[in-house]
Amino acid sequence: MVMSGLVDGITLGIYEKALVGNPLATGDDWRRFLEQVPAAGFGYLDLSVDESPEREARLEWGRDTRLMVRRAVETVGTMIGGICLSVHRRIGPGSADPEVRERARQVMTQGLRLCHDLGVGVLQVAGYYCYYEDPNPDAERHYGQLLADAVPLAARLGVIMGIENGDGTDVTSVRKAMQFVEAVDSPYLQVYPDLGNIAEQGLDPDVELAAGRGHMVALHAKDVRRGEPRRVDMGTGIVDWDHSFELLRAQGWAGRMMIEMWNDDAPDSVERSGRAREFITEHLVKAGIPVL
Repeated sequence: MVMSGLVDGITLGIYEKALVGNPLATGDDWRRFLEQVPAAGFGYLDLSVDESPEREARLEWGRDTRLMVRRAVETVGTMIGGICLSVHRRIGPGSADPEVRERARQVMTQGLRLCHDLGVGVLQVAGYYCYYEDPNPDAERHYGQLLADAVPLAARLGVIMGIENGDGTDVTSVRKAMQFVEAVDSPYLQVYPDLGNIAEQGLDPDVELAAGRGHMVALHAKDVRRGEPRRVDMGTGIVDWDHSFELLRAQGWAGRMMIEMWNDDAPDSVERSGRAREFITEHLVKAGIPVL
């Protein structure tokens, strides 16, 4: 018997940098910002904790601010699906400097606690060892050790870490991300594949999506060109959407797919995001994947 409500499909979300505004710590700011999410037709939003001082400062939010953001989310009637902890691009977990590595560990702890306090179930972990440094022979080992050491806290807080295959030269494939997942062997460390980065790296989606089967906690959808991993308008790049979505359908994959765009400097950001949603929806439906 099929129970009511238990239906396979995909929920589409949007990246906060696709929308106008960098909300400050007031309820009205957050409510107005979040209202763009349903206005563009999305079911959820992914927040970013990145290299900018304003977004990195979210790690230091006090209890009242965290409760205020949760109330704003509930008032608008949307949800925060994940937090992208991309500040590790600057604060490298694999740095040769032990002080930087210690700060990277603090960032991971703070990121997991921020997820918990905001009611967010997924922390996206960037695939960078030490992006701005010269490579060092221990970088990968340090990165993997941080992931392993973070699992007990993630488990206690009920937050799943998802490793993103990124640009750059470190965790550039789902296959590489899966090496860390298999080494740690915990349900609280999974992969968060980026379909655009697979294409930008010149990789085969058949191989990459097969590698992540059963471990893909969510997906990023963005368009790219070789050497251009960001700010490529949806549908103008090189991602083979039809083939990628056919592969997902064959796996029976269902879950959250976050459209990653950078429209935060565009006055028509809601309209641009909405058009991207329509584009992705069209190709998902064509592949036989329902959008919920």
